[in-house]
Amino acid sequence: MDEPAPARVIPVILCGGAGTRLWPLSRLDRPKPFVSVDGGATLLQETARRVGDPAQFAPPLIVVSEDFGDIAAAQLNQAGIGGARFILEPAARGTAPAIATAALESGADDLLLVLPSDHVVKDGAAFRAAIETATAAAREGWLVTFGVRPERPETGYGYILAGEMVAPGALRVERFVEKPDAATAARYLADGHYLWNSGIFLFGAQPLLTALRDHAPYILPEAEAALAAGHREDGRIRPEASRFARSPSQSIDHAVMEKSGRVAVVPVDMGWSDVGSWEALHAVADLDADGNALAGDVVMIDSQGSLVRSEGPLVVGVGVRDMVIVATERSVLIVPRGESQRVKEAVEALVRRGLEPPAELTDGEKGP
Repeated sequence: MDEPAPARVIPVILCGGAGTRLWPLSRLDRPKPFVSVDGGATLLQETARRVGDPAQFAPPLIVVSEDFGDIAAAQLNQAGIGGARFILEPAARGTAPAIATAALESGADDLLLVLPSDHVVKDGAAFRAAIETATAAAREGWLVTFGVRPERPETGYGYILAGEMVAPGALRVERFVEKPDAATAARYLADGHYLWNSGIFLFGAQPLLTALRDHAPYILPEAEAALAAGHREDGRIRPEASRFARSPSQSIDHAVMEKSGRVAVVPVDMGWSDVGSWEALHAVADLDADGNALAGDVVMIDSQGSLVRSEGPLVVGVGVRDMVIVATERSVLIVPRGESQRVKEAVEALVRRGLEPPAELTDGEKGP
């Protein structure tokens, strides 16, 4: 008698979030997943290629706003990624409804690898090895998250306190911690048991649905109703708008991961960043001998520790120290590296002045 086929690992790539902290490269009408941070492939393309090995992964399931479905499909086609399906969200309701919808569209035995589409992972081999480790735990019913070993007392990420080992390479999650202040982050780093919350997850479709029914019963019925009344054509799934919008907007962290007693974390060193600011991008960029991250038509003289990028005019820096300078065809940003988290304030001011389109300014509820 033939043995049953192993459960598939389906990459569920979440294309939410405006990424306004990377303005002017990322804008409200050109969200962060669809831009390149290094002049090459876009973040969405890099994410899809990272899970493109058919020996390890099934074709991806892309969850994206219906406004950007065509852009996502075109970028995947350009990158040579075939077989993708798309869930076209009629409204942004957070990661919990998005992941619930993906689980309902998968087989009960499938494993879902949930990936934000706008992260950087420098070490693909370490990433894939961590997934192999997490797969064994997920097949035992654990809801697995991936924790990045902290390199500095970062205040821009959430943290995970890891406990005892529950499966080879996987540790029980004792608790999730919100973004700390500087003193607390330094204490977490020294403690050694805290990890950065990457917002990447691996779990079985059925265990996830069971957890949603147990811990967030107000989410799943609306997702089920929206799919039942929705439309499917050519690999595109369109949930019915009014039912989908009835679901509360909530992250999967708050809905399930912080409540379940079956949550494990796999620690990993993979050169990860959520690229949530220009400072974070500088931290993972390839630097020249002077510590500068340069892209585009840029000339730097006697300058150190800066991120300078041009998508349009020639940018020349002389005696520049620890600055972010980003030039596009229509805008120029200049900000000290340590202040780059405040770029979102600038975008809000531009929206009030009518210089950026009015739209939702939050980056979604991704967890880190």
